[in-house]
Amino acid sequence: MTEKQAAVVRLRQVRKVYGTGPAAVTALDGVTIDFPAGSFTAVMGPSGSGKSTLLQMAAGLDHPTAGEVSIGGVRLAELSETRLTRFRRDRLGFVFQSFNLLPFLDAELNVALPLLLAGRRPGRAAVTAALAAVGLADRLRHRPAELSGGQQQRVALARALVTGPDVLFADEPTGALDSATGRQVLALLRKAADEHGQTIVLVTHDPVAAGYADRVVFLRDGRVVGDLVDPTPVAVADRMTALEAGPGGVGEAGPMRAGEAESR
Repeated sequence: MTEKQAAVVRLRQVRKVYGTGPAAVTALDGVTIDFPAGSFTAVMGPSGSGKSTLLQMAAGLDHPTAGEVSIGGVRLAELSETRLTRFRRDRLGFVFQSFNLLPFLDAELNVALPLLLAGRRPGRAAVTAALAAVGLADRLRHRPAELSGGQQQRVALARALVTGPDVLFADEPTGALDSATGRQVLALLRKAADEHGQTIVLVTHDPVAAGYADRVVFLRDGRVVGDLVDPTPVAVADRMTALEAGPGGVGEAGPMRAGEAESR
C-alpha cells in the first residue's frame, strides 16, 4: 500500500444510537470504512441515511455508541475532551453549509481565528496566502456582510485550510451557493487533495459535487451499501435513484467504476 493509499481515517464497526428504549434511533449501524490519505471521498445517501452522523463520528465531533474511530493512528476514544478538542483544532479542518463567520471580524481575522484560539501568533503571510488560494487576496478587510455568499464560503474554506489540516471534513458546503460558485468551492477542495495531499471527506446530496471526488460511498439506513470509483454525475445520479427506490437497488452491488455503472 502506497503512502497515498494508506488510510488516515478509519472507522471500525461504528454504531450510533440516539435515545433509549422504544424511542431509540440507530443512525449508524456497524459502519467500517477507510478514507485514504490524500483522497477525496464523497458520502451520499437518501435523507436519514446517516451521512452527517458518519461525518460527525469520523471527525470526533460526537462519540459513537460502539466501535472505534482513529485518525492518523490516534484512537479518538482514548483522548480526553481537552486533548480531543486540541487534536481537532490542530489536525482537522471543517467547512459546513452555514459559513459560521464572526460578523464583526474582517476576512483576515476570521481566517486567523483558529491560530489565535490555538495560542499561535498568526503570521500575516500565511493568512494572506490562504485567502489568496481561494481567490480573495483583495478582500482582507471586508467583513462578512460585505461579501457574497460564495465569498463567505471561500473565507470559511481558507479558515479551514490555514492550519494545514491532515483531513478536511465538509458537510454540504455548496448547499447554499449557486451552481457556478459551488463549482469554484469544489475545485478548491479538489486542489487541496491533488496539490497539498489533504484528505477530503465531503457529505453531499448533489451528484455534480460528488463528481469531483475520487470515490463516492453510499449509505442507506445507517449502513454502507456500496461505493463508486472515478464517479461521474450521471453514474452517481443513477446509483442514488436505485438507492432511493429501496432494497435491491444497484447500491447493493458494491464497488464499481463509473464507466461500468453507465454501461449497465
